[in-house]
Amino acid sequence: MTREANRRQFLSGEVFNAAPEPDEAPRKPPASGDSVRLETRAMACTWSVILNPGATEEVMTASSAFERVYELDRRLTIFRDDSELNQLNRMAASGEWHPMSAEVFGLLEQCAELYRRTDGCFDPVTRPLAALWRTCRQNGRVPRDEEIAQAKSWCGLEHVRFNRDELAISFELKGTGTPPLEIGFDLGAIGKGYAIDVVADELAKGGVDEYMVHGGYSSIRAQGGHNGADGWSVGIKNPLFNSKRLATLVLSNQALSTSGSNVQFFRHEGQRYGHIIDPRTGYPCDELLSVTVVAPTAAEADALSTAFYVMGLDNASSYCDDHPEIGAILVPIPQGTRTLAPVVRNIPETHLFFEP
Repeated sequence: MTREANRRQFLSGEVFNAAPEPDEAPRKPPASGDSVRLETRAMACTWSVILNPGATEEVMTASSAFERVYELDRRLTIFRDDSELNQLNRMAASGEWHPMSAEVFGLLEQCAELYRRTDGCFDPVTRPLAALWRTCRQNGRVPRDEEIAQAKSWCGLEHVRFNRDELAISFELKGTGTPPLEIGFDLGAIGKGYAIDVVADELAKGGVDEYMVHGGYSSIRAQGGHNGADGWSVGIKNPLFNSKRLATLVLSNQALSTSGSNVQFFRHEGQRYGHIIDPRTGYPCDELLSVTVVAPTAAEADALSTAFYVMGLDNASSYCDDHPEIGAILVPIPQGTRTLAPVVRNIPETHLFFEP
């Protein structure tokens, strides 16, 4: 039996306690070695830059790079009235043009491009839907169809207009009824990834060429190698048992992001509702348990992990087929079993190690 057949059978549940054949010892990921870790808090989560032991100057560069994260947090958050993003959001219902900084304008243009590439599965202009579901969850009910329709009428990145010459943005929302209190952009599905890329740029400018940086553990970017390996070992949690590991991925000169509803969900009348909403329907997604995306940048990985979760297994797999630079580990929700059956796209077997 080949190694690939062994792995397929294990993942599909056909083989569980089978011992490896004598000439096929279990593959093990590279061992971690000594490292230097710098940590801080930003964007409501823990941030780390991990370096190989070396020059003191690299540590100082990494420490200085955190300043850019704090700056971006102040500008991109929806939890501060004076943030640049919220100043834009307050203009959403008016339809007036609002000037932006070049950096934030560029990030929102990147959002628009990802919106187009994913056929609307990544849409950061869905705050009314998120607020509706949050309120209903607190009240122990699910939204009515008419409530969802009204909230959706105030959503959609397709209603955002960009003036590149003036670095200005306006909304042409077609909302019905009174405008909701929460409206406009929420960059929770790309903001951390973008900030990680900014940190990576700062490290590169400072001459640091081997590192791993993460924001909140779910979004990571790695450059160069560690402990003699050609990359950095990154653990991927088992979405059914968070204290266990599903796999280890060796990441080099790439970024990774994971999305899922294994933690944030609620049940109502026997039905399970996750926290990731399909912007096209207004209802939570219910096909995948978790999605891990590998991409050239952390912003792209961050956004696509959400988009793939919305797309579902078949469409996410097709996207990877059309974009060989994008890798994915797609874990469908088990049906009547506790056996996971991950689907892997565009990730070399030599870099992926599933737990026995």
